Amino acid sequence: MILEKIATAPVPPVEIVTDRFTLRPVRKSDAGLFALYAGDRRVAEATQGIPHPLPPGAAEAFCARAMTFGGDEDIWVMDGTRSGLPEVLGVISLKKMDRNQSEVAFWVAPAFWNHGIASAAVQALVTANPQKNCTMFAEVFQDNPGSARVLTNAGFQYLGDAESFSVARGVNVPTWTYIRKLD
Repeated sequence: MILEKIATAPVPPVEIVTDRFTLRPVRKSDAGLFALYAGDRRVAEATQGIPHPLPPGAAEAFCARAMTFGGDEDIWVMDGTRSGLPEVLGVISLKKMDRNQSEVAFWVAPAFWNHGIASAAVQALVTANPQKNCTMFAEVFQDNPGSARVLTNAGFQYLGDAESFSVARGVNVPTWTYIRKLD
């Protein structure tokens, strides 16, 4: 008997619905708003991997990578159209780690800061637990206490200090690391 492995098509991340918006997979049409929002220095400097200024084609390349399902990262758009808000409010992702763990990362467009968007997105992702993780981690720059509050509001506990490289800043930046055990 010969056993052959049957290839299965990669599956996009599941949609997750909140009261005010939907976390949905990235679309090609999101590139314009990604370029607008991620091109903002405040957004880029609050993330590890977004350069500033944003190079031509970077938003399109991000969309193409995000739409390649089955890799080590699932990426969702915070889509506010259900509530009369813009199609892109921000982005949230889960990067797979070993031992049934993932790292959460997110950014929200500055026009929607301090409206609970990031808190609702992180809480929805934790509640849905689409990767069936036992643990989620997150890391924020120490000069971004708003993102730290987002994590603590979603039940993350402070784990310790570290540092990570910021592409936009071109230097290592002190970080706070958080953990959330899931049962």
